[in-house]
Amino acid sequence: MSTVLVIDDNPAVATALSVLLGLREIRTLTAGSPEEGLAVFDRETVDLVIQDMNFSADTTSGEEGVSLFHALRARCPDLPVVLLTGWTRLETAVELVKAGAADYLGKPWDDDKLLASVENLLELSETSRMARRYQSEQRSALAALAQRFDLCGQVVASGAMERVVNLAGQVARSDLPVLITGPNGAGKEGIAAIVHANSSVRDGPYIVVNCGALPSELVEAELFGAEAGAYTGAGRAREGRFEAADRGTLFLDEIGNLPLSSQVKLLRVLESGQFERLGSTRTQRVKVRVLSATNADLRAMIADGRFREDLFYRLAVIELQVPPLAQRRDDVLALAEHFLAGQARLSADARRLLLAHDWPGNVRELKNAVLRARLLCRDGLIEADDLGLAPPARPPMAASAPAEPDRQAIERALERSGGVVAQAAGELGLSRQALYRRMEKLGLGPARA
Repeated sequence: MSTVLVIDDNPAVATALSVLLGLREIRTLTAGSPEEGLAVFDRETVDLVIQDMNFSADTTSGEEGVSLFHALRARCPDLPVVLLTGWTRLETAVELVKAGAADYLGKPWDDDKLLASVENLLELSETSRMARRYQSEQRSALAALAQRFDLCGQVVASGAMERVVNLAGQVARSDLPVLITGPNGAGKEGIAAIVHANSSVRDGPYIVVNCGALPSELVEAELFGAEAGAYTGAGRAREGRFEAADRGTLFLDEIGNLPLSSQVKLLRVLESGQFERLGSTRTQRVKVRVLSATNADLRAMIADGRFREDLFYRLAVIELQVPPLAQRRDDVLALAEHFLAGQARLSADARRLLLAHDWPGNVRELKNAVLRARLLCRDGLIEADDLGLAPPARPPMAASAPAEPDRQAIERALERSGGVVAQAAGELGLSRQALYRRMEKLGLGPARA
């Protein structure tokens, strides 16, 4: 059951609201002064406050209500507060709405209007409380994750990445091959580093090979080594990456770019640990944990004959899928702050733009945007323009819609919403604060709000 605290010096008001809210099974607490109200708030669990704006006799300035409001918000910044009075000037209410007040109702109030406002705010409050609980649980889960595994400095703030990293830490303990899939720039290299750092061969070498950057004629020499004279320019014998990674980890990035001829040799070494250097008949044996990554659809490549099916199943004994950044919004600001490393701050507009952007280039695009903005910003504060990102697309406005609603439009919206300002504001495409300012400009008093 939700609890509402009514702070009003008029006992009749407190009684009337208690009866009205009780009909909707809303528990009501009452207090006759700001001091008593704060005392009740401090010892009880309160979901919403309805407060008067004037408490002393012959006082209509609203200063007492302003002080009470700020005292309540200081105790609980997310607390929904409904202002209730018949005397305070509209300007005062508008200022408090800008400061975070949830709604403003005049005396005598309309029962349906008040109930609609209270129930909507209690529902929003419960949603916010659940979101805060989820965030708290997420922070606890991430802290536990950091204690269990070496995260190699990787930033993990979203539930989606927490699940991937947790699985990476678990599979690291085996010596089975792992295939890491996901779009370019999503962080596959970081996941590979976490697997190695938490494996039984973490003290051994960690060798990274970008298969997409190797010339096709040199792939075998790079992976398996070559004897002197094995190919043009090979003046001396050279060690391959498998030899270098012996008793450690070999990470084959962009494995989808590996030529078919090299795929056969790779399959053999995965199955037996044996290979020969290019130009040699001497078989060598190594013990290497193989990780691979790709942004390609290997199953489609198998169907097209460009990738061996038997090699795929050997590489993908365990598959880890890294989601794109657009599917893990909680990581965006955490990553941005990590890249800034305290050398600059993000403005509120910059944060909103970062969260609204789709990030087709994923983490790599975010890093580049943030580092560029750090160089371009003034006085260490990054504004939205410094990021160089396109503003989020907005749905086109109807050609006949006026720039601002007129008096008649506002009155009709208020009538349709039963006087609920928040609902009327949504219908008009305005924030609640903007609607209050427009009402003030048009001379619409609180009784009609």
